[in-house]
Amino acid sequence: MFDDEHWMAEAIRQARLAEQIGEVPIGAVVVRDDLVIGAGYNVRETTHDPTAHAEMIAIRQASEALGAWRLLGCTLYVTLEPCPMCAGAILQSRVERVVYGTGDPKAGCVGTLMDLLQDGRFNHVSEWRSGVLQDECSALLTDFFRRLRVRK
Repeated sequence: MFDDEHWMAEAIRQARLAEQIGEVPIGAVVVRDDLVIGAGYNVRETTHDPTAHAEMIAIRQASEALGAWRLLGCTLYVTLEPCPMCAGAILQSRVERVVYGTGDPKAGCVGTLMDLLQDGRFNHVSEWRSGVLQDECSALLTDFFRRLRVRK
């Protein structure tokens, strides 16, 4: 059975690493057979790369670990609902399950604005669950942006 809270706590640890370097605190881990095989956090500002989202980094790392682009049997845990780019990468990499902490009313494509992961027109669908450690995931972002506004 899945221990979603445990693995979301790992994603939160990744988000805190992003926060330590001044990045938006979003973290992700890919888990297979009760092992983290990929982990990442936002580094868009640091790398000047619009694709350097936590999910993209974790998916790349997991693919390298498996030596395959198909992440069958894997669950992606991420603190913020995936955007359209990340939802596309989830589908393309065949991640079987996604668990996220808090929704994204401006870019969320796993249930909020749309549900790309369950759209039967694609050649893959992924199960998903939201709201795992939602308060903590939401507070990370709210506190980060509050501090940012105060500095300006």
